[in-house]
Amino acid sequence: MNPQELKTIMSSGLLSFPLTDFDANGDFHKKGYIERLEWLAPYGASALFAAGGTGEFFSLTGEEYPEIIQTAVQTCKGKVPIIAGAGGSTRFAIQCAQEAERQGAHGILLLPHYLTEAGQEGLIAHVEAVCKSVKFGVIVYNRNVCKLTPQSLAILADRCPNLIGFKDGVGDIELMSSIYMKMGDRFAYLGGLPTAEVYAAAYKALGTPVYSSAVFNFIPKTAMDFYHAVANDDMATQHRLLRDFFMPYLAIRNKTQGYAVSIVKAGAKIVGHDAGPVRAPLTDLKPEEMQELAALIQKLGPQ
Repeated sequence: MNPQELKTIMSSGLLSFPLTDFDANGDFHKKGYIERLEWLAPYGASALFAAGGTGEFFSLTGEEYPEIIQTAVQTCKGKVPIIAGAGGSTRFAIQCAQEAERQGAHGILLLPHYLTEAGQEGLIAHVEAVCKSVKFGVIVYNRNVCKLTPQSLAILADRCPNLIGFKDGVGDIELMSSIYMKMGDRFAYLGGLPTAEVYAAAYKALGTPVYSSAVFNFIPKTAMDFYHAVANDDMATQHRLLRDFFMPYLAIRNKTQGYAVSIVKAGAKIVGHDAGPVRAPLTDLKPEEMQELAALIQKLGPQ
């Protein structure tokens, strides 16, 4: 798949980030991961992001990463494209990107670099180095310490033909509008705020109708129903699901930092697709929070 083909895939549909399965000791559980991907693949996501943020990329080792990407690619071959997470320091991100390309992934989502702040010149150099290390498509994730300006993205677009996607995790409407107005259809755009459904209608109005759904990991039918409601401007369905599920879900998620991932693993466990515990420094939901989430999921009906 060349970068432009990936861009086309990124321009429509719902995307999601499968959880990475760990066993009781916190080690990668390949069999569970295969079963998870086989369960999710038929539900209709346009692409799946292996070892992404919800897949706890930030806690994986360099030794584990190739097996996780290889497993995802082989399991989903002919079913759904796989985009691999890559991030951390520039050299480590390059290692991940090149390994993902070797394993047959269709592109990467370039997650923010680790910890240190950097100016726009340094961010441009970082993204450019990763893009030029591979031939397949790259999607940059604007979030935390990696916040690119419209001018920086224009420079990168000129220098890096395989930079084909922009994922927003900032939620700055003015910034997002200025990026879209400047770059137009040069990029495929992806809404990427945690629990993206809450922002989906607003982002669609900005020209960003595609988003990634974390809840697809445990309520895939509802996730697709909500996506179709956004695509069809079905406000009644959107408001019903926001009121009955997503807003109370956010109330649980917001109780502790890091729960944006932990609550997804909790949901998967509740519906019978346990992905194991999260890795430190994240923490799992408390028993009473699990009960609250289970009650919300039960109200949705069969998935």
